[in-house]
Amino acid sequence: MQDLIQVASKNISDILKICIEFEGASTSKALVVYDTQNGLTKILTEAYRNVLPKAKFIDFDTLDKENILAEFELLQARDLVVLIQSSSFRLDDFRIRLHLFSKKVKVVEHLHLYRNDPAVWDVYVNSLAYDKSWYRQIGPSLKQKLDQCQRLEIVNGDSKLVFENGLEAAKLNIGDYTKLENIGGTFPIGEVFTETKDFSCVNGSFILDTFANKDFSITFCEPFEVRVENSLIVGYSRNASEEFKEMIEKIQSVERPLLREIGFGLNRAITKQRYLGDITAFERQIGVHFSIGEKHSVYKKPGIQAYKSRFHVDVFPVVDCVLADGVRIFEKGEYYV
Repeated sequence: MQDLIQVASKNISDILKICIEFEGASTSKALVVYDTQNGLTKILTEAYRNVLPKAKFIDFDTLDKENILAEFELLQARDLVVLIQSSSFRLDDFRIRLHLFSKKVKVVEHLHLYRNDPAVWDVYVNSLAYDKSWYRQIGPSLKQKLDQCQRLEIVNGDSKLVFENGLEAAKLNIGDYTKLENIGGTFPIGEVFTETKDFSCVNGSFILDTFANKDFSITFCEPFEVRVENSLIVGYSRNASEEFKEMIEKIQSVERPLLREIGFGLNRAITKQRYLGDITAFERQIGVHFSIGEKHSVYKKPGIQAYKSRFHVDVFPVVDCVLADGVRIFEKGEYYV
């Protein structure tokens, strides 16, 4: 555990200096809110104690709601709050990160740490490493390719899913907040994502072997084919996972099983062999993921009311290569941008 604390301290120090641009100056305060319900939370808490010796540390489980809110009210713009959560801190309907962002407070959030088996605590710690040259070169280059692309093809063997007539402006989650209103977010980071401009322009099929389950963790299965027409999931091969079919039926009972997000993970520490159990962290791995369901708060589309949509289920296709206007941008786990 001491070795993991040492590595975590280095990685957290880099995040705070490079991404958050928080040096612990005398004019800025740091508040770390943690719990002690999980071994990984303890590792991260000790690492933050090493990096932020002047910060105030409070155990979430030892204070009531009013005292925690009172601590938040003492903060000013450019102060820092770190949230280290075995699950997810709840203060009734109070949304902690949004409240802190409204005060221009910087936030680093670690969520659902209990979903990570002790055997992969090192993966989580390593996933916090911040390689500035990697994230800030590959991320913008990939975004540029996607923004300019008129035809995107996701290829595996004879299966091909085609996105025609352009994509929405891609968004970056690469630890660079210099042009953003809010500073910080959920870690680990590492993703570029977009979606089609026109649902009628997404057709074909893809091979699937991994998807998010109802517990927001990961289900692995034998690869099977999923068919798509006008962005809708319309069928699958006979060997399709029963759990996947049940998930599609559940979505169909409420809304359309739309294929929306197209995500590209950039975090090299996370793999399908040694992965993190929380789906939000898992999707950062190198490779492609989609979302199924109408829910996606970033991109607005006619006919979809964001407050009524319910489902955003991440799925992970098996990919040989990705072509943007016929040019390879991803193949065999490597980006070519």
